[in-house]
Amino acid sequence: MSADPTPVAASIEARIVRYADLVPCRDAFIDTRSPGSDQKENFTIIGPGVAENPNQHVHISEPHGFNIGGARQPPRCLNSQHSHDTAEVFYVHSGRWRFMTGEHGTDGEVFMGPGDLISIPTRLFRGFENVGEDTGFLWAVLGGDDAGHVMWAPYVFDMARDYGLVLLEDGTLIDTAKGEAVPPGARPMPETTAQQVAALAQVDSAALAHCVIPADMPRPAALHTATPGVSERLLIGAAPIDWPHGFTICEVTLDPAAAIAPHRLAVADVWFVQDGDITVTIDGVTAACSAGDTITVPQGAARSLANHGSTAARMVQVRGGDALPVLQQV
Repeated sequence: MSADPTPVAASIEARIVRYADLVPCRDAFIDTRSPGSDQKENFTIIGPGVAENPNQHVHISEPHGFNIGGARQPPRCLNSQHSHDTAEVFYVHSGRWRFMTGEHGTDGEVFMGPGDLISIPTRLFRGFENVGEDTGFLWAVLGGDDAGHVMWAPYVFDMARDYGLVLLEDGTLIDTAKGEAVPPGARPMPETTAQQVAALAQVDSAALAHCVIPADMPRPAALHTATPGVSERLLIGAAPIDWPHGFTICEVTLDPAAAIAPHRLAVADVWFVQDGDITVTIDGVTAACSAGDTITVPQGAARSLANHGSTAARMVQVRGGDALPVLQQV
């Protein structure tokens, strides 16, 4: 991003969150000091996410009907077992990952690499770990404008207490080791009970594998099927992942010199660059984007994408609603 962009250039830069500009929170959750979890970085790219630290930086706060976030973790860094009440989808940008289910992460597991996607059902304990040899990055989509709070496995509260962390009932994290105090009248989050644990789903490895779309798995196309040099895979919105999420996800690949013509959508439309370099034009203003960048397009704006590079560019597209929207050519 230039130091002094023109007003026109600034208008599109405000719609782009570049990987190099991501602001991490290293103490976003109650397990932040737990052994094996103390090196993870949490990102809220669009929307408030589910971070428990009020100091978590939100890059774009505009409501979309879903949240976009990210997690960056070095090798052998763990995200503790927890549950969500809304959809949680991860797309692997880099690294080798293990996703685990169950209170202690022993019910089931799958291993994933770049280009793989997983949609983990609600009301189910899940965790993930970087099992590769390099730092890895997960790009995430959470359902709803308010994704609610995390339900942690009971053992997480025990570890947090050992390291001076207190989670309040409203989801705020208090760090007593840094001199923070529980505000007067505030109540700690009730610890997860055995009854709550028993009420959650149990999913083994075989069932969890049905929640994964591998990078090489053939999928139906979506909206740009007739565009030369453009190929698509619908990842969320068709079997086996066809349950309601509040959004659809597809993967779009542009060959060198290929382009998606200007068009409009009446729903939220977010793009993530997985590989390669692209140019994005929104209402006549153009910006270059590269791997790891996230772009959000205003509803109703004219948008187009092009690959002027010498190699294919691969992107992930998230669109609001459970059905594919109508594409209106400009």
